[in-house]
Amino acid sequence: MAWVPYLLLVIFVLLWGEASIKPRINAFGDALLPGSLPTVPATGLLAARLMVPGLHNMIERIPPVVAQPAPYAALYELNWLSASGTACLFAILATAIVLRVRPSRMAKIYVDTFKQLKLAMLTIASMLGLAYLMNYSGMTSTLGLVLAKTGGAFPFFSAVVGWLGVFLTGSDTSANALFGNLQVVTANALSLNPILTASVNSAAGVMGKMISIQSIAVAVAATGMTSADEGRLFRFTIKHSVFLMAMMGVISMIIAYMFPGYVPVVPPK
Repeated sequence: MAWVPYLLLVIFVLLWGEASIKPRINAFGDALLPGSLPTVPATGLLAARLMVPGLHNMIERIPPVVAQPAPYAALYELNWLSASGTACLFAILATAIVLRVRPSRMAKIYVDTFKQLKLAMLTIASMLGLAYLMNYSGMTSTLGLVLAKTGGAFPFFSAVVGWLGVFLTGSDTSANALFGNLQVVTANALSLNPILTASVNSAAGVMGKMISIQSIAVAVAATGMTSADEGRLFRFTIKHSVFLMAMMGVISMIIAYMFPGYVPVVPPK
């Protein structure tokens, strides 16, 4: 019975991502979407895509950050029904039913959990805001471009780019969105395999997860440590993170120059 919350969480998250079920969720969500919201064409995810005033398409991204010059969209996607967090919420409700947790008890658990994690949630929100600020101001792209100037050593530093992206944003997905195209464009310019550098961006990025501020804040809050322990936890994990990132860089160099045939090649269009 102690495994029930985890099993239900896995089940609901998998269901939410199932290709045959997700369209039904989206269709139901679209029917609930208010028609008065200021949106651009929706993605079908219950989804109001709200334009950020004064920012949407006001910034132009240019090579090598992107393949072609293009305006940088700033859209907030309101997709609460099809979001993975909604799947987690339903898993909680199902767990309460299976374990026969009374509504009053469940409410108390929620309040206690919120109190325990409130500072961690604030930290995560602040870091996400910082990541967007760095992204739209060009700071993160500039950091990536500096490392891209390393030439033949770029297979190693492509791991550093991915690692740095996750450290800054706290998300491997965000780091891939941020630096993935940069990895591909730079690899093509250096006659390297873009599949290798894009893959290393993701693989090495995972090594930065353990030192991202969001991860440390959640770990400290969830285990009952004090905020003063955040620095100690960071100092303990950073040496492991840097070592593993360097290992990914070495593996990338070996594959790039000794075993290039191990990575598939994109066929010409």
